[in-house]
Amino acid sequence: MVATPVMIMGLAACGGEEAGKGDSGKDGAKSLSGTIKIDGSSTVGPLTIAAGQLFKQENSGVNTTVAISGTGGGFEKFCAGETDISNASRPIKDDEEAPLCEKAGVKYTELHIANDALSVVVSKDNDWAECLTVEQLKKIWEPGSKAKTWKDVDAKFPAEPLKLFGPGTDSGTFEYFTEEINGEKNASREDYTASEDDNVLVQGVSGTKGGLGYFGYTYFEENQDKLKVVKIDGGKGCVAPSAQAAQDGSYTPLARPLFIYPSEKALGRPEVKAFIDYFVKNNKSIAEKAKFIPLSTEQESELTAAAAKLK
Repeated sequence: MVATPVMIMGLAACGGEEAGKGDSGKDGAKSLSGTIKIDGSSTVGPLTIAAGQLFKQENSGVNTTVAISGTGGGFEKFCAGETDISNASRPIKDDEEAPLCEKAGVKYTELHIANDALSVVVSKDNDWAECLTVEQLKKIWEPGSKAKTWKDVDAKFPAEPLKLFGPGTDSGTFEYFTEEINGEKNASREDYTASEDDNVLVQGVSGTKGGLGYFGYTYFEENQDKLKVVKIDGGKGCVAPSAQAAQDGSYTPLARPLFIYPSEKALGRPEVKAFIDYFVKNNKSIAEKAKFIPLSTEQESELTAAAAKLK
């Protein structure tokens, strides 16, 4: 399955100015302008869109574009020097992507910018699956799974055909889910509808009575009128995804950190450095605007410390 990059935002830029330069403001200082190119995780995409929109209110000359190629696809472009910032729903791989960046001379900093509660969802017409255990999710998604109907998952469920929807193999969400549920990264049954565009997954699940899928918490919140979220039993009872459950550790094992990776070269441009500084300083309000789970106090302190070291 190959990820298809999808442009999901382009904020209009002021034309005719060189990157990082602009007209003088009322105080005589140079205003910022230029284009910041961002790509990667479909989960983190809405977060950087929100950051770009808020940043633009104060810096109208800066154009921020956000595309979706999945976490893995985003890192490929980032390490090739095609983007300024990479969105990721998992850390960069030390054995694959990091060497690509090193070989190309692309230096970067990892910034943990928000949290997510990966959500398992079903159709509104599903009136039987209120909670699933990790073992049941594994039975559904493991390689070679024989579960064809909901009754195959639990004898108490109806014999409704089980139709699955999920992210493609370039997605950090796919890697995280398969490792936590199936016990191995990228280990999954292959007979499901895959897409890097979470909106496609929403449409698939919501339009299929026996549908089941998974993606980031934000997409569930945006589409909760069409979908029903399933509680997850990680061994200590059924827990629904929420900000509190993700921060206090009760939503296991599907709570996870989200990252952005600015390149050192891009940070040398004033508009990129200003954007990252703004993102870090306003991380909580940006997360809340985009309906993400904000950092804890400790996580925010770590982010501030990491950002202080940026060149």
